[in-house]
Amino acid sequence: MSSTTYSASPWNVNQLPGADGRVFLVTGGNAGIGYFVAEQLSATGATVVLGSRSPARAEVAMASIRARVPGSRVRTVLLDLADLSSLGTAVESLETERLDAVVHNAGVALDDPPRQETGDGHELMFGTNHLGHFALTQWLMPLLSAAPAARVVTMGSFAAKSERLDLDDLQSQKDYEPKRTYGRSKLAQMYFSVELDRRLRAAGSTVASVVVHPGGALDSLTPSRPPVHVRTAGARLRATPAALLVQGKHAGAWPAVRAVLDPAVRGGQLWGPRVFGLRGEPRREPVWDHLADLSVAARLWDASRDLTGTDLGVISG
Repeated sequence: MSSTTYSASPWNVNQLPGADGRVFLVTGGNAGIGYFVAEQLSATGATVVLGSRSPARAEVAMASIRARVPGSRVRTVLLDLADLSSLGTAVESLETERLDAVVHNAGVALDDPPRQETGDGHELMFGTNHLGHFALTQWLMPLLSAAPAARVVTMGSFAAKSERLDLDDLQSQKDYEPKRTYGRSKLAQMYFSVELDRRLRAAGSTVASVVVHPGGALDSLTPSRPPVHVRTAGARLRATPAALLVQGKHAGAWPAVRAVLDPAVRGGQLWGPRVFGLRGEPRREPVWDHLADLSVAARLWDASRDLTGTDLGVISG
């Protein structure tokens, strides 16, 4: 079934609908896919807030967007998802009465051991990528609920498709392997997104939760945005064969941008690249079988609530 089934007209990644007056937050908006999500959303007339743990990098990204998108309304907020106690202050500093969408994009990936922990004592990737966004959503819910039809868009990963959660070892205390732990942290985020939408629907909320993934997104196929990202001619040439299968991070941003902007996108859906889930324009795809396991999602939710000390208000039941 084509994506045009879900829209009145075909989606064009180069001609986005206007979003004047709306406010969007992109976590990790200073680099990688998050930067391109923010840059593309800035072209719609919306106010885009870059959430970043590095004020210096956020300023550089903001300057880059302003240079490429004249008249863009972009600003920054200090956001450290590895520090749960700081999230309330971060949300207060948004200084907005409503939030029309948040893109849960920020994340850390560790290529090599050893296992690291956040200041709260959580394994760093699980604690930042999943638990930080879980807790942030609680703080944002009043602002999201104040918007007419807000979206929580969670950036998953194709790496999560082959992973399964170990509910008895969510923090990889017994069995830590960096790539697997990263994939599981992203899978936990995706479970959270699906379960969040189920609870929002049960509560009659106007907020929708959508999960997306960028497919295969490589720096070497990503256009330069100096000094945020610089691609050399050599890297571009070496990556040419890979372009048949994967894409750059600017294209990896497309599913998230569509999930924020397209009124035909619905909560609980999964969106990714069109071609084998790895590259191309964004389309809706079937929710992966293991993501549909409600018992795993419920157990993860309860564990996340206990680990973060948060309870997502009207959607806690």
